[in-house]
Amino acid sequence: MNRTECLQTAEKIVTRDRENTYGSPEDNFELISEFWASYLSRKSVLYPRDAANMMILLKVARAATGKFNADNYIDIAGYAACACEI
Repeated sequence: MNRTECLQTAEKIVTRDRENTYGSPEDNFELISEFWASYLSRKSVLYPRDAANMMILLKVARAATGKFNADNYIDIAGYAACACEI
């Protein structure tokens, strides 16, 4: 895939599929930022597992603001497995 194809694919995903699946970007990003702010308020140092935990929170926010998408729960399981291994 070249840059043009990559950008065209991203445009299709961001302007069509994502909003139908996850709701408005504003609502979803607001919830993600609330989850992350709460998580980060309890941390003085970040470790690699914290990145996995924050990605789990991103997926929880997507699940909360959008339609059911099994991908969210599959990704949560994957991030949790990575965090456990780390």
